[in-house]
Amino acid sequence: MKSILIKDTTREERERIVAQALNACGGGCGTCNGCDNLGGGSVDEIYRPYIDGEKEIAEINAEYRRNLVRG
Repeated sequence: MKSILIKDTTREERERIVAQALNACGGGCGTCNGCDNLGGGSVDEIYRPYIDGEKEIAEINAEYRRNLVRG
């Protein structure tokens, strides 16, 4: 499997990576809450910093989990 790190991908590849991941459940996001993103904002916009080359997917996912999990 090819690396998905920003340094190893083009913007177009990152757009494709995010689109494929978001469509993995079979129908795209639209109004679906299948990933329990209730109140989390537009799922595709959550990954905009990755597409723009600003943050890695792992960083975005960690930040998202920190905001969801309450101790």
